[in-house]
Amino acid sequence: MKNLAYLFIGVIFGITMFKSEAASWFRIFEMFQFQSFHMYGIIGSALLTGVIGIQLIKRFNIKSFSGHSIVIPPKTISVSRYIYGGIIFGLGWALAGACPGPMFTLLGAGFGTIGVVILFSILGTFLYGLVKDKLPH
Repeated sequence: MKNLAYLFIGVIFGITMFKSEAASWFRIFEMFQFQSFHMYGIIGSALLTGVIGIQLIKRFNIKSFSGHSIVIPPKTISVSRYIYGGIIFGLGWALAGACPGPMFTLLGAGFGTIGVVILFSILGTFLYGLVKDKLPH
């Protein structure tokens, strides 16, 4: 039953991404060319929602669906890892024309060629898992 709820939330998320044009290659191109506020507005509202949600979880000790406490460990400050990671992520996003959320939205909308991007993103994640212990974190 819980998996059905997750599937429903995912479908709603995908429809929202598609209808808001967050999965549109043209909108992503506009964003990287600094020609439109559309995508920055979507990303900013997601960031604001996340910040408010995390603060509510911390202040009111909100539990997970299974009743467990949600523990958010503090992150270590390391500027270089975020800069390098952000550059790699941004380059991949610009080359593929989609970040991970809209990739699956595009596949569900019938754009089959995005399957190549999904395949290589999974491969890249697997390769990172193999070499992560050797990287300077």
